[in-house]
Amino acid sequence: MATEPTSLTSDLLQRVVGAIAQAGGWLPFDRFMAMALYEPGLGYYANTAPKFGHTPHGGSDFVTAPELTPLFGHTLARQVAQALDATGTDEVWEFGAGTGALALQVIEALADQGRPLRGYTIVDLSGSLRERQRATLVAYADVVRWVDALPERMEGVVLGNEVLDAMPVQLLARVGGAWFERGVAWNEGRLAWADRPTELRPPVDVPGEHDYLTEIHPQAEAFVRTLADRLQRGAAFFLDYGFPEAEYFHAQRHMGTLMCHRAHRSDSDPLADVGQKDITAHVNFTGIALAAQDAGMAVLGYTSQGRFLLNSGLLQLAQTADMRQNAMMQKLLNEHEMGELFKVVALAPAASAQGWLPLGFETGDRTHRL
Repeated sequence: MATEPTSLTSDLLQRVVGAIAQAGGWLPFDRFMAMALYEPGLGYYANTAPKFGHTPHGGSDFVTAPELTPLFGHTLARQVAQALDATGTDEVWEFGAGTGALALQVIEALADQGRPLRGYTIVDLSGSLRERQRATLVAYADVVRWVDALPERMEGVVLGNEVLDAMPVQLLARVGGAWFERGVAWNEGRLAWADRPTELRPPVDVPGEHDYLTEIHPQAEAFVRTLADRLQRGAAFFLDYGFPEAEYFHAQRHMGTLMCHRAHRSDSDPLADVGQKDITAHVNFTGIALAAQDAGMAVLGYTSQGRFLLNSGLLQLAQTADMRQNAMMQKLLNEHEMGELFKVVALAPAASAQGWLPLGFETGDRTHRL
């Protein structure tokens, strides 16, 4: 189960090998994933290589909804506008803003509605992506600001599109009926998987005795608890691919959900080409909802991306769009594309959750399935 590294001269690989040695020869996968993605200047999201685009010809690895069509951000802006009104706030916070496309679409759509924002704050750890965002949003330099950490107190509507899936996960493997935490070792000149016995378990029992690999998400859940502590007034909307707990830890999902993306192709080997490809895991939306509730937030709704966008008025906006935009819209809605695999969950401080229902959940709400 080992993979040849790209080169011993790779600075990132050398740092990973050094971290493994410093940790006694075994590095938990979440620490490895954090280095592979976020190591300053070297990790996938911290280096300058292109990432977002429609095709691999320009060197991109994947495309997200805002890059597919501005209809995505313009529709989301309708939900943002309602949430701003309902919570009495006037600022948007976006986590992991990618190219800045979603920010541009939301800012423009709100301005077209006659409700310009007081501020749009982007929380992003990647210096290279910040520069790309600045170029995209140059016309709104007086509105947009960047921070690399949350303030102690904040108000506004929070957006996170494909953010939770990029937060490091721990790997749990049931092998021969016993549970292990799967980590990374350096063995005979290559990165290799290595298991250690653990008391950690998935949040629900997985029926059967067959070998089983899955992920748990302490960092994403800790992020939600921190957000709950800091967000005094407002609401948060997270859009990502994932499942409720019963589906996530289904006995038949025995290979887990860990996946890598490079040049618009996917693979399941995060130990290869470290720092040169994305590493993701699907979101356990039940865990996110429970973390929010435990920290005092309310779950305002949970549904598929397709249903959320339809409820928020995507079809009305599409009436004036060209043929290409309408074709891209189908990718956002179709069950075999992003419409069903991607979900949306909305959270709010208890005081901001009273007296309104986000329009994205007016029909087809699935909160009861979390």
